[in-house]
Amino acid sequence: MKKFFAIAVLALSICGCRKVEILSEPETAREEAPGFVALEDVARIFAGLPIGVGQVTEVHDAASSSAGNGYDEEYLMKDLFAAPGCGVGDEPSKAAGNYEKPLRELLLEALASGTKAGDGARWLDSLSVSDVQIYWPYSEDWDGKQLPVITFDPGDLATSNVGYALRADGGYDKVMVDENMAAERPVWVMNRNSDADYKSLEMRRREDPSWGNGGGDIIVRPATKASDPDFKTLVLRSFTAKRQYDSWFAGGAEFFVKLGSIDSFRASTEAELRLYEPSVTDFMIVVKRKQVGEEIPFNAVLVSEWTKGLTTCAFMITEDDGGTRTSWKCNATVKISSKSYGIELEIPLYTRDDVVWRGSLTRGYIEKYNGTVGHFGDVDLVLELI
Repeated sequence: MKKFFAIAVLALSICGCRKVEILSEPETAREEAPGFVALEDVARIFAGLPIGVGQVTEVHDAASSSAGNGYDEEYLMKDLFAAPGCGVGDEPSKAAGNYEKPLRELLLEALASGTKAGDGARWLDSLSVSDVQIYWPYSEDWDGKQLPVITFDPGDLATSNVGYALRADGGYDKVMVDENMAAERPVWVMNRNSDADYKSLEMRRREDPSWGNGGGDIIVRPATKASDPDFKTLVLRSFTAKRQYDSWFAGGAEFFVKLGSIDSFRASTEAELRLYEPSVTDFMIVVKRKQVGEEIPFNAVLVSEWTKGLTTCAFMITEDDGGTRTSWKCNATVKISSKSYGIELEIPLYTRDDVVWRGSLTRGYIEKYNGTVGHFGDVDLVLELI
């Protein structure tokens, strides 16, 4: 027997005479998931709130903070309820209580007038623990005054969708929303978060004072000068995405750079080879919509100690789309006394991920093109052995 969302149909009075109906999405598996709410419902509920500049400022603060922390311009519903104005990566107490009337209070007031006792509260509980967020592309261009158009991600790689353009009198006008509109005026997209569980490169930098700034110092510097003259450090100097992979409603692209190798490899016999374990470097790079085609400096270390014995590493770039966890079974290659040995690796990925590029990187290739732009599918990289 199918279990339908507890408030499959609920009429709510919002802002006087306006009625907003909450409907479940026609995806049984999603409806049965804890904390599921339909994106269309969220957009229509928010469009019925008496949103003013104060609430827009709250969302703008959160989106700006998320972007500054290395994520997309996003505001999680979890944070909206627990800590208004906090972005992804912020401490929960950062901005709580800084707003005269945060969005969560508007929601509580609006849904308190529900026609069925408790239904509004249950819906808010589900919203507060869901993966829904407000995505505000091009939020850095907001003039501090204009109210947003509220829409939602319709899926299926759509390029346009219905939206609700808020008016100063508390009403809204129905409009068609596309990315051109989002680049010209504020647009809030209700979509689902996909990057908050990952630590961005910016957040990793802040955790370790020895890490440098993007575009500045190398993230990790060796503590002492290596005695081996063939000691090298492989650095990803910059990253350029040449296209986006998803609909603009879904936000910017989350690229994952994954490299499998044996760091600090100095074995001189086959017996010593068994003492080494392969490792995988794996970090996320968020490319916002307006950053497509722009060279982004990173200066991230991929292999901290690339010694003469390591000849080949396994390298993969994916664009995250979720799915079931699986892996790419591959090899790194080391050389002992002029004989090569393959070291088996498993690099994680998900079934719906777009594989941008995967293959082997040899020391010879990197040295030949050291510090110059290399083309890896739909991204350009500058790699350097230093």
